[in-house]
Amino acid sequence: MRLVSTSGHAAPVSFGEALFRGLAPDGGLFMPERLSPLSAGEIDGLRGAGAIRCGLAVARHLLGDELEDEVLESAVREALGFPLPLVPLGPRMHVLELFHGPTLAFKDVGARFMGCLMSRLQRSGPPLTVMVATSGDTGGAVAHAFLGLPRTRVVVLFPEGQVSERQQRQFTTLGDQVLAVAVAGAFDDCQRLVKAMFRDPDARKALALTSANSINIGRLLPQIFYYFHAWARLNRHEPLVFSVPSGNFGNLAAGLMARELGLPAAALVTATNANDVVPEYLRTGFYEPRASVRTLSSAMDVGAPSNLARILALFDGDLARLRGCLSGSAWSDADTKKAMRRVFDEHGYILDPHTAVGWLALEQALAGRPDAHGVVLATAHPAKFEDIVEEAIGSSVPVPEGLAAGATKPSRFRRIPPSLGELKHVVMGWAGA
Repeated sequence: MRLVSTSGHAAPVSFGEALFRGLAPDGGLFMPERLSPLSAGEIDGLRGAGAIRCGLAVARHLLGDELEDEVLESAVREALGFPLPLVPLGPRMHVLELFHGPTLAFKDVGARFMGCLMSRLQRSGPPLTVMVATSGDTGGAVAHAFLGLPRTRVVVLFPEGQVSERQQRQFTTLGDQVLAVAVAGAFDDCQRLVKAMFRDPDARKALALTSANSINIGRLLPQIFYYFHAWARLNRHEPLVFSVPSGNFGNLAAGLMARELGLPAAALVTATNANDVVPEYLRTGFYEPRASVRTLSSAMDVGAPSNLARILALFDGDLARLRGCLSGSAWSDADTKKAMRRVFDEHGYILDPHTAVGWLALEQALAGRPDAHGVVLATAHPAKFEDIVEEAIGSSVPVPEGLAAGATKPSRFRRIPPSLGELKHVVMGWAGA
């Protein structure tokens, strides 16, 4: 599989080169040059299959001509080696719980796949510096996935005061291999700084930089696996709608890629909060990135989502074709709290605020599709947003042991303004570069 840049000004590269580069030389995002669908027989053979079997089928189809099967199998098992239950809530709605990994967030899937591959494929050269911007769960997932790997260090940028305390402790309590940097700004500032570091030749050379955000194709591709897993476990012939809580839109891009690979999904819905630039684009045809607005579903507070470039490239900029399989919706904090309370009262089920937004979007989508079943991707354990959830449902949230343990560890991070010079100074000094 060859990878090309969404900007269109870089030569195609192999998956291995794209994995370690992170960002394309022209500043674009790597994506597959083409996606050839699995055969109808291959897809039908996955009915009823578990996550690892689905993941291996997709991984071999995409990467089997470049990576040894033993390496691929190791990475898939690392990425999907925890439960991914599909919970029915009502006759036509299901919740795919993607939060049973080490850091209790869906980001564990992509981060662990990527960490495993990098550790297996890195042969020589200076230690890698994995740099990542987080609006909540990515930082913890990446830090844990790379923790303990030889010749690897992690830098996590986060918007100070805009991630939950439990999320923050997952990447500020891990020791010297992980540097946490609090940026006085929004997630979009953190993302801008990461991209600027990649464009800085001195930093890139001195630090052997790579990224583990969804701007890295190695983080995004494994997210395709669980779309096939959900469809396979449902094993239904009715139309299927996926609702995807969306911030930087990597998860949605993976779902659209899954559909291009032959996933029998009737449609996808992007579920956002007040940061609705993509639903607005789908509605009006005009894309106008803007400063993000703070909400209860903070991991989705993104005003300039990077992965929209991949989505547009996937559809050759054809908005009409994109609208044929994707719709958008946006929900307020008041809507979100009401949904959490209603689902808890009606089903005894606890949603985190991001999954609640996805639930609302799926309800709306299915109201117009009485023949369809739906799946909402549950992105994080509700205990990561304990205060918000408990206020909404009027009941306590059980806290998993691993998450509670982080509360007793010392938290360490550096503070900087949203300045490339300040970031370079902090990171280069920490790395001894």
